[in-house]
Amino acid sequence: MDNRAIGVFDSGLGGLTAAEELSGLLPDERIIYLSDSYNFPYGEKTREQIIEMSRRDLRFLLEHEVKAVFVACGTATSNALEVLKEESPVPVFGVVESAVCEAVGLTENKKIGLLATTASVKAGTYKRLIREKSMEIEVTAKACPKFATMVEDGVFDKEDERVIRAVAEYLPPLKQAGVDTVILGCTHYPLLEEVISEYMGEGIRFISAGAAAARELCRYLRENNLTSENRSSKAEYYTTGSFENFAATALLMLRRDISPYLKGIEPFDKDGNL
Repeated sequence: MDNRAIGVFDSGLGGLTAAEELSGLLPDERIIYLSDSYNFPYGEKTREQIIEMSRRDLRFLLEHEVKAVFVACGTATSNALEVLKEESPVPVFGVVESAVCEAVGLTENKKIGLLATTASVKAGTYKRLIREKSMEIEVTAKACPKFATMVEDGVFDKEDERVIRAVAEYLPPLKQAGVDTVILGCTHYPLLEEVISEYMGEGIRFISAGAAAARELCRYLRENNLTSENRSSKAEYYTTGSFENFAATALLMLRRDISPYLKGIEPFDKDGNL
């Protein structure tokens, strides 16, 4: 048993999809969620900037004496996970490898699609891990820079013309490749899964990277007797960006008001400097 909190961070609100999955699996766990919204989006930053911003996110969570850190950000995982693991005194979990394992196990025609941020696609981590598991699998990766920004702005209704246009812009290569499994490689993207699924057609399997990682973290905590018995646990939320914008979009995403548990903190440096 370990009643310390689990630390979760993302560049914005997308990681809430992963945190919600984790809370559903382990309802007695206390979660401390950090959104570095001031520096959003990580997906358009350099690898060096992403590493430095992720280091600060890690340090913030460690100051809250967490027992594990969940990097609920595909971009930070793809570019900074190994650095964070080396520097952290507690286990650090990313969202890439667990999604890869699930996708490789699900695909029947050996064709996997990846939707992710520009920085994640450029890093090549998803593709490398898939090919380490099977050289027979074809991977079609597409950067979707508009997706995360739309979700941050509360734009994810399947009837919204902006969403429909963005999906039509990004999805053709995956459809043309005939993929039967799609990894949603950014934790913002599950909010768009319904419209993506409608575009791709029937029979396509979708893997939410955040949800897959939440399942992995849940297994780890249970197997190592690190789960909490603190049944009165409440989540804490912190943002380096606008309190009002975070609270409003979170309300749309979660359909509940988290503002009583949300705190604004001083923003980290915009350029990723220490």
